[in-house]
Amino acid sequence: MEIYIIRHGKTYWNDKHLAQGSADIELNEDGIALAQKTGKGLMDVDFDVIYASPLKRAYKTAELIRNGRDIPIIKDDRLKEISFGDKEGSYYSVKECNDEYFNTFFNDPANFEPNTGETIENLIKRTKNFLKEVIEPCIKDRKRVMIVGHGAMNKALMCTIMNHGKEQFWSGGLQHNLAFTIVELDENGYRLVEQNKTFFEK
Repeated sequence: MEIYIIRHGKTYWNDKHLAQGSADIELNEDGIALAQKTGKGLMDVDFDVIYASPLKRAYKTAELIRNGRDIPIIKDDRLKEISFGDKEGSYYSVKECNDEYFNTFFNDPANFEPNTGETIENLIKRTKNFLKEVIEPCIKDRKRVMIVGHGAMNKALMCTIMNHGKEQFWSGGLQHNLAFTIVELDENGYRLVEQNKTFFEK
């Protein structure tokens, strides 16, 4: 079975470098346009089902990528983005972060122990549970599925898929908006096929 793991399109908060987390922020015009372009790029790829975070930016991305095709979209709360608690809406920069909370989150995940929001351990636990309960039992029944989620949430999925520890959480870097990673799953386990691919210039 092939698994396409896709990050949602851009939002106004993405452009302003504001931490979204579990805040339900909608796509902006650019996010909608590039999701439509991604949908056209994947038009000839057949999917049995699309699993999506219920947050608007991810679910709308899933709808746009589906592009009118008869593919069910199933929401799952375990695919929501990590919660940043009272830090949501705060400015951050991955490379130049003066805020200790986000500096640790992006640059030293092994030592990220927040006093507000969700831990990386819990994020990995709930996304692993999704893979074990939803994806892996369908290994013989489905040829190809799509998961539409979020930057950190998708990295949590990859931690399970690649058997990475918390210290390797950001291995491969933060996934671009509307980039997709392709993974194969068979009786021997997971195998990474392609990472961070898009149908447009980044």
